Parts: sequence; C-alpha cells; structure tokens
Amino acid sequence: MQLTTDHVVFITGGASGLGAETARQFASTGVKVVAADLHLPEQPIPGVHYVQTDVTDPAQVRAAIAQATELGELRVAITCAGVAPSMRIVGRKGTHDPDVFTKVININLCGTFHTLAAAAEAMSQLEPIDQTGQRGVVIMTASVAAFEGQIGQAAYAASKGGVHALTLTAARDLATQGIRVCAIAPGVVDTPMMAAMPANVREELEQRVPFPQRMAKPAEYGKLAFAIVDNDYLNGETVRLDGALRMQPR
Repeated sequence: MQLTTDHVVFITGGASGLGAETARQFASTGVKVVAADLHLPEQPIPGVHYVQTDVTDPAQVRAAIAQATELGELRVAITCAGVAPSMRIVGRKGTHDPDVFTKVININLCGTFHTLAAAAEAMSQLEPIDQTGQRGVVIMTASVAAFEGQIGQAAYAASKGGVHALTLTAARDLATQGIRVCAIAPGVVDTPMMAAMPANVREELEQRVPFPQRMAKPAEYGKLAFAIVDNDYLNGETVRLDGALRMQPR
C-alpha cells in the first residue's frame, strides 16, 4: 500500500517507546499521524496529533478513531499500547494477583482488539485504494513472550499469545473488507523501560541475542511496520523482530 498525505496512520501507545518512534517515522513521510495514549507527552512530535485514550474502553477507542477519520482516510492502524509487569503464578507472597492479570489482558489483548475492530470498521467504509480491493492495514504488537514466555510472565505471555492467535483469524475475518492484518513480535528492545534496568542486566540480555548482539532499536520496529504496509502480500503473519533470540526460562 502506497500512503499519501491524504492518509491517516493511527497508533496506540503513541506517546512513548515503540509507538512514539513509529509515529515519528510515519510523520516524517508527510502522512497524517494520530497517536492515542493514556498519557500525553511533554514534548509532542511535530506533525503528530495526540488524543488521550484508554484503550481498555471501547467507547474511548471509537472516539479516538473518529477523530482520526476527520483528518483524512484512515488506512493504517498500529497497536503499541501495552504493559509488562512480572509476577509468578505462585510466589513468596502467594498466588498471582488476579487484578494484575486482568489488567494486563485488558490493556494488551482487549485494547488491541478494540483498536482492531474500530479501525477495521472505519477502513471498511473507504473506497479501495487499489485494483485488488485493499482498504487498509492493521499491525498489532505481539512479543517473543507469545512463544517463549519467561518465569514471571504469565499475564504478559498470555496477552501476547492472544495477540498472535488473533492475527490470522482477524486477517481471515477482514479479507472480504480488503483489510490486511499482521503482528510484530519484538524481542528485547532499547526502550525507556529497558534503559531503567541496571547495566549488567542490559548487557546480559544483549549477549543472549545471536546476531546482531544488541537490543533492537525502536526505529527498527518502525521500519518493519513500514515494510508490512508496503508489501501487499504480507497478511495474517506474526513477524519476529528478535535477532534470532529464543528466550530462556529466566
């Protein structure tokens, strides 16, 4: 799909981390970018429109999508909103807090679904962009934890495994609407959350990556999102972005 300045890219979690860098990259091409986030940034990215949104609330997501459609044709939606707490199913303090588990599922999986559904509805009302009948692309964020969840990642792995499972089903569901659906499954990425970790922990994580032996850069997530949008035959696929990393139990 070739994007133009009349098109809109909608990104959840767009105020920080992967979402912010992806918003920056798309905005630099001249397309309109709407970043939805629970917390708005102190230093907005030029060319990015922000809307405060709780992705666990379907009504708020639909309202944010509606604002995006006022700027132009919504052709791309990318879901980057997510949380990653660590808690064992049975630990020293007892069993896994059910409220924490529910919160992670609500943000990472349900929030992704709400965005997928609202964006797909808006895209379905557009005229096709090409002769194949393509109307839009939705890119969801899974994780390598969907495949190799580590100790303490029960909630996170379950939520991201759900995103992975949703990808093919959504692609099949939305095929008649001309909407492609893919997911990106990052490994360890140099985000603000990782930056807060001790240097020795960061170095150990980097050494586990076969090649290149470093953390992924947020910009590399954005480049992959661009590639998915650009390649019209990519559909129903979860693409790992991990330098051939396979996570160990801990």
